[in-house]
Amino acid sequence: MRKIRDVLRLHYENGLSKRRIAPRVGLGVTTVADYLRRFRESGLSWPLPAEMADSELERRLFPVTRSTPAHERPLPDWAWVHRELRRKGVTLSLVWAEYRAAHPDGLGFTAFCNHYRAWERRLPRTMRHRHRAGEKLFVDYAGYTVPVSDPATGETHHAAIFVAVLGASSLTYAEATWSQGLSDWLTSHANTFAFLGGVPAEVVCDNVKSGVTMPDRYEPRPNKSYAQLAAHYGTSVSATRVAKPRDKAKVEAGVKLVTQALARLRHRTFFSLAELNDAIRTEIDRINGKVMRHMGESRRALFERLDRPELRALPRTPYQPTEVRFRTVGRDYHVNIDQHGYSVPHELVGAQVEVHVSRDAVEIHHDGKRVAVHRRSTVAGEHSTQDGHRPPGHRAYAGWTPASARQAAQAVGPATAGMVDAVLSDSRPDQALRTCAGILRLGREYGTDRLEAACRRGLSVGAVSYTSLQSILARDLDRVAVQDRPSAPVNDNHANVRGAQYYQ
Repeated sequence: MRKIRDVLRLHYENGLSKRRIAPRVGLGVTTVADYLRRFRESGLSWPLPAEMADSELERRLFPVTRSTPAHERPLPDWAWVHRELRRKGVTLSLVWAEYRAAHPDGLGFTAFCNHYRAWERRLPRTMRHRHRAGEKLFVDYAGYTVPVSDPATGETHHAAIFVAVLGASSLTYAEATWSQGLSDWLTSHANTFAFLGGVPAEVVCDNVKSGVTMPDRYEPRPNKSYAQLAAHYGTSVSATRVAKPRDKAKVEAGVKLVTQALARLRHRTFFSLAELNDAIRTEIDRINGKVMRHMGESRRALFERLDRPELRALPRTPYQPTEVRFRTVGRDYHVNIDQHGYSVPHELVGAQVEVHVSRDAVEIHHDGKRVAVHRRSTVAGEHSTQDGHRPPGHRAYAGWTPASARQAAQAVGPATAGMVDAVLSDSRPDQALRTCAGILRLGREYGTDRLEAACRRGLSVGAVSYTSLQSILARDLDRVAVQDRPSAPVNDNHANVRGAQYYQ
């Protein structure tokens, strides 16, 4: 259902066609068209209500239907289709939509395209790449690293170079990162958008592991964290074909320029990543400010004229690199992230949840809704538990503290409060709280007045325990006054007493 929501967002918010949406969400074009058709026929409107769960959306979009057998579906006149496609603004999806309007039981979009391509093979074809303003940002890592020396140890680390280039203006951005891992990959994208001051409609990458989960010629799939970044910024992600650098020729040219710029810095020694990025930023400003001979303008000037007016606004909330993980809720209503447990509502025990892990927070989602938010902890072996996630019995037990035990005892009387203080100061904390709970339970069984009298007697004779108080109440000793015991005379006149003279 997350993919269906992405399809709807990309279509209604980003204005992308079905063919362009399909590879970004890892679905076929026919499937995308079917989702959009079902959405229109469902009577729903975009944006969806915030309270709508995935299960309700699925029920509204997928009623039981019957389809016409393939051999009974009418075929269009392919020569007419070809002539229509030569008209300005006419696309296969538009012709197919008109065909389906006339023949509701006709071919699906994929079958329609396959039949047309089979008919079209005997015709000459050409292809042209166009880069519209604000449309595409091409990203890649340079095949070049820069050494950074640790001033304390002298050890050398090699920093990777991230490069991004806008399609229309060729405005270039680059920065150094310690790795090409997921966190650095996502952070570099956020830094690029901040540098541009806006967000393009589409980000195009190659099949780097940090961006693409499963490389494929036709449907490469971005990983969940990368897709979440795209959703946060309101853009879309697509990947080039494997081993096809011409699919991202813009950034390949940008990588070449950045590599040449870094070559001018080869005699410098850098002692921190920040120092290296300052030098890279100077070179990038020089590249973007230089007038291109074939254009008569600089990249910066083209950007201000073409790309900047078409970029989407940056989101109000800052982005934090987020890793998406999937967990099954245990019987203790916690999920384990990096050896630390985070609670979810106890009703979700046994359910699979989606966990969004950022630097500062852990968000847990189920059925398309956020069910828990925790501050991220690095303490291994511990748990972060919210009281509202516990069952009622667990909540009551967790709220039983020394302070609450003393408060309950004071409500009974001073002797009971003294007994509880004595128990808490003389026993282990866990055992002391259990003893205090037992003592106060005696008040419900025998009455608070008798419990107060029993505690008074227990304190006077040094009987500070639950079993002692239970015995006093069971034998009705709380109703008997405590008699003072006479002290026995001391006989110090015997052979074992040395006397003061012995020490003289």
